[in-house]
Amino acid sequence: MMNDKLLEIEMVERTLQPENQSFEPTSIETVSPIAEQTPSPKENSTYQWYVVVVCMIAYILSFVDRQVLSLMIEPIKADLMLSDTQFSLLQGLAFSLFYAIMGLPIAALADRRSRIKIIATGIAFWSFATAACGLSKNFIQMFLARLGVGAGEAALSPAFYSIVADLFPKEKLGRALGVYAIGAFIGSGLAFLIGGYVIGLLKDISFVALPVIGEVKTWQLTFMIVGLPGVLLALLMVLTVREPARKGMKVGQDGQVVKASFKNSIGFIKTHKKTFFCHFIGFSFYTMMLYSLLGWAPAYYMRNFGLDASQTGYILGSIILVANTSGALFCGWLIDFFSKRGYSDAAIRAGAIGCAALIVPSVLFTQVDNMYLSFALISVAMFFSTFPIPASAAATQMLTPNQLRAQVSAKFLLISNIIALGIGTTTVALITDKYFQNTLMVGNSISIVNAVAGVIGIFLLYKGCKYYRESMKVEKLDKIF
Repeated sequence: MMNDKLLEIEMVERTLQPENQSFEPTSIETVSPIAEQTPSPKENSTYQWYVVVVCMIAYILSFVDRQVLSLMIEPIKADLMLSDTQFSLLQGLAFSLFYAIMGLPIAALADRRSRIKIIATGIAFWSFATAACGLSKNFIQMFLARLGVGAGEAALSPAFYSIVADLFPKEKLGRALGVYAIGAFIGSGLAFLIGGYVIGLLKDISFVALPVIGEVKTWQLTFMIVGLPGVLLALLMVLTVREPARKGMKVGQDGQVVKASFKNSIGFIKTHKKTFFCHFIGFSFYTMMLYSLLGWAPAYYMRNFGLDASQTGYILGSIILVANTSGALFCGWLIDFFSKRGYSDAAIRAGAIGCAALIVPSVLFTQVDNMYLSFALISVAMFFSTFPIPASAAATQMLTPNQLRAQVSAKFLLISNIIALGIGTTTVALITDKYFQNTLMVGNSISIVNAVAGVIGIFLLYKGCKYYRESMKVEKLDKIF
């Protein structure tokens, strides 16, 4: 009876492999016990949104933990004796390296095992790693702690993207992903606000004495304060969120559910290589603009307008909380708007629009002498910089079959984090250190990176709309829209 039901779902919802395509499963297994035994929350709208909100809170904490570093650039550089380039490695490469590497095996587990337990474990791991950043005494120790933050956070998004596609129909997927995406920007805003508050509160205190640990600097204490609450959230998730039943599974010829392998995910990407090339690389360069803003805007305002860390944290934190969160929600609404009107490329289309709108304000905000005009321009830039998170996720989930979603998402996040966070933030620092050789020129470095990344992003996303529509036809998913 279970097999008959799965066959019926497969016939109604999707056909994974057209006869002329090369994607073939290498192993066929029955549905995991988790998927069989767990009741579907399809009819429970309140519960569905509860899951999204809990995961959004996790996303908030993940961005607080990764982003608070950029606000404390000056005291960390002074205490650990770092250059801008070394700091950019802590901010970008150290995090993105293990985020990318660990994302692949974790995603493979998420396509086979309990996604909820995987997320909860990741939350606890990155929370302890963030607190460990506060114990760092030198560059190497901080680098290793940031690797741990990246490894833990790699568990969250691929698993959540797989879960949300099982909870919501396609016409509501954009809004669900938009709500999740605002967690990134609430987290970034809170990182600046909390960091600014703590720095301002303790600005006249050189050291704080802690039991067992001993004396720590205020920036070290900040890492400990923002890191440890995640452990409580991990416990809440395990106790209150259940694993949803998987939908849209590919069924083999013998009626058993195919459990796809790493090889299958590569095969699926190759089948749609033009689509995924434009998606992966286009959204990666779009996201590079986002990370250059989040990573280097604090340094720009502190160095060029004389703001201290506390003032910068309050102002940028407020901008991010308003502009970025509203931008992410608007992008989710825009995706659903296009979907309801029959555009099968809805997510890529929304991304292309956002990228085109971002280029001008993200380049100009560092080129004006008036601080208030600069803040107005960066507010507009922050609004449109949010689009790649919900748009890239929605595009992947709409095209990819259930048992490949986490793995394909992880491959995108691998490429995106290497390009956007690893290369992007470091390129800003290298231009400042090596070309201008003047830390006050960081604003020009931001503008150069954003101009180049924006042109590449809009070109690839524009081309990607056509390829994405073709892929949806191949997978026989275009009729859903």
